[in-house]
Amino acid sequence: MAISLKNIKVPKGATHKPKRRGRGEGSGLGKTSGRGNKGQLSRSGGGTRVGFEGGQMPLIRRIPKRGFFNKFKTEFSVINLRDLSVFAANEVVDAEKLYSKGLIDSKSLPVKVLGDGELKVALTVKANKFSRTAIEKITKAGGKAEEI
Repeated sequence: MAISLKNIKVPKGATHKPKRRGRGEGSGLGKTSGRGNKGQLSRSGGGTRVGFEGGQMPLIRRIPKRGFFNKFKTEFSVINLRDLSVFAANEVVDAEKLYSKGLIDSKSLPVKVLGDGELKVALTVKANKFSRTAIEKITKAGGKAEEI
C-alpha cells in the first residue's frame, strides 16, 4: 500500500494532550496555573514589548541613524529601450504586456521608460513616464511614446 495523506498516521507518543491549566490543585497546574507567584509575568497582559531592555536605552535607539527616507517618493518599474527589442514592429506596448513578458516585476507600480540602448522597430509605447532620450529614440525609430 502506497503512503499518501489519506493513510499516513502520527507515530505513537508523538502527540501530547494540552496542559489543562487552572483545574484544581490535583491537576498539578491549579491555583496559579503554572505562572508562579506574583510579578509581572504572572499577570494577564504581563510582559514587555519587543526590544525592551529593562529601562536601559534600547539598542535601536543607541545606534546612530544615517540618511533620509522620503516616504512620499514614487517607486517606478524601470525599463530600458534595449529591453523592448522582444516586441514585433507596430505593436502596442503597455504595462500588461511588459509584465507578461517578464520585463517588469509588478503591474501595480507605475512604469518609466529610460533611453538606454537602441530601438530598431517602430512601437507605440504606453507608460507613466519617459526620459527625454527615450522619447527621442522612440520617435526616431518611427514609433510613438504615449504618457498615461
